[in-house]
Amino acid sequence: MGDNGTEFVAPRVSTVDVLLAEYELTIEDLAERAGLQVDRATAIVMGRWTPAPAERRCIAEAFGVEIEAVSWGHTMDPRNVRYRQFGMREDF
Repeated sequence: MGDNGTEFVAPRVSTVDVLLAEYELTIEDLAERAGLQVDRATAIVMGRWTPAPAERRCIAEAFGVEIEAVSWGHTMDPRNVRYRQFGMREDF
């Protein structure tokens, strides 16, 4: 609870892929609205690329949200990338 007896509510934070689904936009829509190349927008949406501060501002503006309302970190597990490329070892 806060100092004045009110309950603290943390701001809602979403990843870019969740925002795309909520706003019913495609990656191409996002790239156009944010002024990004489609390849870069795709990497950001898939969690393979953490956008630069200027890109974050453009993406947040594309959704009409504050920069702090978006989770910007990598979300892809690198171990999964390697597994998909080479398969799982049989003799471990």
